[in-house]
Amino acid sequence: MSGATSFTEVPIVDISGLLSADRSEQGRVAAEIGKAAREVGFFYISGTGMPEALFDTMLSAVKEFFALPIEEKMRSYIGLSRCHRGYVPVGEEGLETGTPDLKEAFDTALDLPADDPDYLAYNPMLGPNTWPDVPGFAEAVTAYYHAVLAVGHRLLWAFAVALGEDPDTFAQHATKTPSQLRLIHYPYNPDAEDSQGIGAHTDYECFTLLKPTAPGLEVMNGAGQWIDVPPIPGTFVVNIGDMLELWTNGTFVATSHRVRRVKEERYSFPLFFNVDYYTEVKPLPQFVTEGMTTTRPALRAGEHLFAQTAQTFAYLRARIQRGELALPEGSVGLGTFGQQALHAGS
Repeated sequence: MSGATSFTEVPIVDISGLLSADRSEQGRVAAEIGKAAREVGFFYISGTGMPEALFDTMLSAVKEFFALPIEEKMRSYIGLSRCHRGYVPVGEEGLETGTPDLKEAFDTALDLPADDPDYLAYNPMLGPNTWPDVPGFAEAVTAYYHAVLAVGHRLLWAFAVALGEDPDTFAQHATKTPSQLRLIHYPYNPDAEDSQGIGAHTDYECFTLLKPTAPGLEVMNGAGQWIDVPPIPGTFVVNIGDMLELWTNGTFVATSHRVRRVKEERYSFPLFFNVDYYTEVKPLPQFVTEGMTTTRPALRAGEHLFAQTAQTFAYLRARIQRGELALPEGSVGLGTFGQQALHAGS
């Protein structure tokens, strides 16, 4: 059972100590990260060392893209991709039947060459990125992607240390990951009421590193209450995803979160940090000792990501209905992880 508390605010963890040569300082920061993961499942991190200019340059390029006419943006439509890359128009994506998300997005990930063996084997989440014809867009997004991915590798190490595991327990599985960077745009909506924009959900990977430009994000606490997570300058928001919840048998909780509709224009940039596609994820031995039960069967990290994605995107649901794709065996439905699932089952 998750130890997530009835928290009323999300803690801030300075992770600069993870780069210290002092092992005790690294361990201190890892313990602080572990405490936040157990008790909240959401936390801010500062001290990443990432230059702000990387974000600013990417934001400028992203704004230029989203300002294009829809017919120009649709030249990069995600439904034209074989590995889930490109433009996501309003209404393409929805977590709840009949309730499309009021946003547009552009999905990128690890940019693999066209002769990559996984891509040639028709892996649905690994392959080359799709890039629009916007000068500097690919370069700015790629630079930001690799910088924030490096922060993610540090956190992956820290999570293992926080759990008392070998520091490479998770890192050994992060060599060619389907870690996605989403570029999300919520257009200005003067008629917006303070209501749901993106439905409550957990993230499908190990954890997420998020940088938003405006308020709207909320997280569910252990009592089932929604807590505001506003942007704080100089920080990223980190939340635990499905795979770390599974690896820890619920000790780390994949905290349910949602986005409220707000009047102001908003951009959001989540990096969904995953492990390698074919990694089998199941509770670590320390979490299945005598008297403990496993909450869920083992899953392959990439297959879980694809299955959840395919249940969310209209173009993938259409491909499945036409028999062009199939959900992996043992796939679970949406809303299986996180506080929302715990409260639904209680």
